[in-house]
Amino acid sequence: MMDSMIADARYNFHTQLFDSNTLTLTTAGVPSNADTSSVASKAIAKEIIDILVEEYGHNVNTVTKISGQTLGKQFEILTMSFLHDTFPNLQNLRPGKWSILQLGNNNKLKTSDFAQYEHLAYLSALAAENAQLATMLGNGYLVAPDIVIYRDACEDEEINSLFTVVDDSISMMSDLRKKCNGKPLLHSSVSAKFTMRSDRSQNSRTEALNLIRNRKGHLPHIVVVTAEPMPNRIASLALGTGDIDCVYHFALYELMRAVKDRGSEDAIETLDTLVQGKRLKDISDLPLDLAV
Repeated sequence: MMDSMIADARYNFHTQLFDSNTLTLTTAGVPSNADTSSVASKAIAKEIIDILVEEYGHNVNTVTKISGQTLGKQFEILTMSFLHDTFPNLQNLRPGKWSILQLGNNNKLKTSDFAQYEHLAYLSALAAENAQLATMLGNGYLVAPDIVIYRDACEDEEINSLFTVVDDSISMMSDLRKKCNGKPLLHSSVSAKFTMRSDRSQNSRTEALNLIRNRKGHLPHIVVVTAEPMPNRIASLALGTGDIDCVYHFALYELMRAVKDRGSEDAIETLDTLVQGKRLKDISDLPLDLAV
């Protein structure tokens, strides 16, 4: 056990990554988050595993190949579990009735079920009835983040618990007030990318832009969590501002050590740029950043 709640949760997150066979080695010694065609990727990813094994006593399993889709889903689930273990415990910093779940295309809860995006359901219904309108709109306004964090709107009794803040003559259009809105408020969209092996990782940027452009009201936090070992691939998503808040690495401290030991000068420089520029942080920073 560690000394703090977030340190414990980080340790458990890494343990579950190993125990669930999400982070593994092949019989040839290649980590599951490494690009088998890249010597640098394999070296850095292996060094991260070696550091975690040495420092925390994690056990790494040797397995046959697991599909990338399976690894991606497991990484989503464990990222969600980490958030469950941390963010709701920060009530003194960010009070509220919080829910954390995987959204995705198969979940009954959709983006349009949140207060900031309820108008999208109306757009979707119109497009379903009008082929010409559907052609114009496409489906670019429909977003299904990997993981969402949302809070329930507040009853008047909760708002007025310390003294009378509102009554029936005032504040009748606030999304926070349940009697005026009723829909939950989307607090954060979390995109979990185990690796950044293809252009699909850029879907996170597309989702972010759709959330920004199509909202009515407060913009949720928009973040990405990844286990990608190559700094240049992380940079392809992390660099720049205006769409994604920040990218969070599942083991940034270990990545920094691994890149210093195994990476090229370019990799070291790129990683330093990302960290110093606050475009890449450790997973342990995420709960506190979500409390802002």
